[in-house]
Amino acid sequence: MKRVTASLVAGVAAALLAPLPAAGADTGSAALPGGGSSSLSGNQSELPPYAQWIGEITPVVAEAKIYLVGRLPSATRPAIVFDIDNTTLETSYNTGLVIPAIQPVLDLATWAKQNGAAIIFVTGRPALVNAYSQANLTSVGYPVDALYGSAPTTLSAGNAGLAEYKTASRADIESKGYTIVANIGNSASDLSGGHAERTFKFPDYNGALN
Repeated sequence: MKRVTASLVAGVAAALLAPLPAAGADTGSAALPGGGSSSLSGNQSELPPYAQWIGEITPVVAEAKIYLVGRLPSATRPAIVFDIDNTTLETSYNTGLVIPAIQPVLDLATWAKQNGAAIIFVTGRPALVNAYSQANLTSVGYPVDALYGSAPTTLSAGNAGLAEYKTASRADIESKGYTIVANIGNSASDLSGGHAERTFKFPDYNGALN
């Protein structure tokens, strides 16, 4: 199940009280060659090397872009829904206050925004930390047209509750007149329940990347 990471919990109070450092600023974690941190928030024995993870995400992003090149010009108010942790930000590979973007995903989101898509985030993180989440996303370069955070009871309901909340969020986006042309995440709860023309799944390694 997706859960609020230790780095998020540790940084929330400070993030809500002070501006985030500029993207690329030293946040106190040692960098790996691929851009990750030397401290991992997941189970290190279950996580693949950073380069392998990015290598497995990249072809999925390429597939999504091929689809969007053909779909965006004809869609009415197109929107792309993204998860946050380990879908748009390198959460399990970094413990700093500013979590870096996953570069291929950032490139896709930026390109899609330039080509008429709204970029909307639906995260299992509690809505209480939406300001922190949005500040992190924008500081590393993501356009953010809307951000949905979960109710306090959502995570306690397990994967079924998380999937139900995310499905309802996409339905709400559609009720505002958007066509969700793509929904991108790394777990089944991100993508189940419909309300998207296409889904694109990144690896989660049996839940190691939550």
